[in-house]
Amino acid sequence: MAVEGGPAVLVEGLTKRYGGTLALDGVGLEAPRGGVTAVLGPNGAGKTSTVEICEGFRRADGGRVRVLGLDPVADGAELRARMGVMLQDGGIYPSARPRELLRTVAHCYAKPQDPDELIDLLGLGRVARNPYRRLSGGEKQRLALALALVGRPSVAFLDEPTAGLDPQARRATWDVIANLRTAGVSVLLTTHYLEEAERLADHVVIIDHGRVLTAGTPAELTSGREGRLSFHAREGLDVDDLVGRLPAGTTAAEWAPGQYLVTGAGGTVGPDTLAQVTAWCAEHDVLAEDIAVGRRTLEDVFLDLTGRELRP
Repeated sequence: MAVEGGPAVLVEGLTKRYGGTLALDGVGLEAPRGGVTAVLGPNGAGKTSTVEICEGFRRADGGRVRVLGLDPVADGAELRARMGVMLQDGGIYPSARPRELLRTVAHCYAKPQDPDELIDLLGLGRVARNPYRRLSGGEKQRLALALALVGRPSVAFLDEPTAGLDPQARRATWDVIANLRTAGVSVLLTTHYLEEAERLADHVVIIDHGRVLTAGTPAELTSGREGRLSFHAREGLDVDDLVGRLPAGTTAAEWAPGQYLVTGAGGTVGPDTLAQVTAWCAEHDVLAEDIAVGRRTLEDVFLDLTGRELRP
């Protein structure tokens, strides 16, 4: 029986091996009910394995998983009626047509959402009669999202829901996810778009090498981080000379040709730092463009924790 209350998804000490590779090494996370939880990590971090175990598609080697208080394997039949799943890829016949497919899937649920409404909502009307194999990558993504939502799920697992979408479709998908939260649906999504997580998520979990590195709200993960000031100017400025004019503990670097980053020693960069930077630029006949002041972003936190080297 489902347990009312508690988190929508509870993962404790999850382990998973593929041959000699330890993909998950004691992963633990909670996704609150009625909120959006984003699981972030580089390629190969263990995101998809974690989500697929929660969905009941894979079995864990160790640990405990509960979704809406149910075991995804032992209680799979009961849970599937309350769960929506958007896979990263595959699972749809090449000749299937979006409208027919959505109507067929809708018949599997007691109180489905109107397939035609979903087609309109996700902008699939123009291709509703086209075979799946003829859809663009973005259209396939939107159809996969529609299939995850047609059963009016209590919890939705969305694996890379906006991968391959153009900016307009991505924003429309964000609106759909935000409306799910408003309707009380619990959403657990994976994404490589850090802006997406920062905009949508109530709770963020960052994992790498099969372990949770940190978790919290976007505000919690970015609060207390060093403030920063960025600007564009000509290449090769003497940033050491600039640092000598700034408050103690402040650093400056040319992180890319002509792109400079001034980092404050705790808190946000204050007016005095901004004034000193602009004064120094004026003294050196430097035109500083695109000056921006603010706190570190979720992307900064992510890169600090997982590193900046390229992943396969």
